[in-house]
Amino acid sequence: MNIYADLHLHSCLSPCGDTDMTPNNLVRLAKLLGYDMIALTDHNTCRNCAAAMEVGAREGITVVPGMELCTAEEIHCVCLLPDLAAAEAFSEHVHATLPPVRNHPEIFGEQLVLDAQDNRLDTEPLLLTTASTIGIDALPALVRTFGGACFPAHLDRASYSVLSVLGEWYAELDFRTVEFTHKAFLPQYFERHPLLQGKRIVRNSDAHYLENMVEPAEPLPLSACTPAALINFINGN
Repeated sequence: MNIYADLHLHSCLSPCGDTDMTPNNLVRLAKLLGYDMIALTDHNTCRNCAAAMEVGAREGITVVPGMELCTAEEIHCVCLLPDLAAAEAFSEHVHATLPPVRNHPEIFGEQLVLDAQDNRLDTEPLLLTTASTIGIDALPALVRTFGGACFPAHLDRASYSVLSVLGEWYAELDFRTVEFTHKAFLPQYFERHPLLQGKRIVRNSDAHYLENMVEPAEPLPLSACTPAALINFINGN
C-alpha cells in the first residue's frame, strides 16, 4: 500500500526546534497536509515521542518513535524504533553516550518535554546537539538490537552528512536506505558516488518549524501503515 510519510520531524524538545512544534501542533498539521505516518526525531532523544504517539492515536495518524542521532563523527542519522518501550530504552542508551554539557536556553533554546495536551512536564538539562560516542559504522547494528532501523540524514547538505564529513560513501557503511532533501538532484550524486546506486531513497522535511513542514510527495510502498512495516522497508526487506 502507498503510505505518505515524513520520517524526519523535530519538536520543541530539540534546542533548534521552535516552541510551536508541540506534539499536538505537528501531528495535527501533518494530518492536515495529508500524511498517513510521521516520525518524531528530536536530536539525541526520544522523550517527546510518548506524547506525540498519544496525539497520533487520537488523531488517526501513525506516529513512529525516533531520534536524529549525532554520531561520533558529527554525522546525523535518523533512527526509527518499533514501539515506545524500545524508543525509551534506546534514548537512555544514547543519553549515556553524550558529553556532560548542560544546555543554556538563552543561547541554544529551551528543550521542552511535553505531555499529550502540550503541557510542560520537564526540560532536558543536557545539551542535545552534541555528538555521541557512537560511531557511524556501529550504528546500524546497534539500532537493530533495539528492533529498529536507521538511515543517514540529508546526504546533500554541506554539514552533518556522510558526504560532507567523510567526503565519500564507503562500502563498509551498512545502510540500506539514505535520505536526501527534496532539492537534491539524484543523478549527480549517483554519478559521483556509485556505491549509492541501489540504495532506497527517502525525502523528508527535517522540519524544525511548522512552516518547514511540506505537503506529501512520493509515497512509500509499505505492507501496512505501522512502525514494523516501515522498519522492514528501511532495513531493505
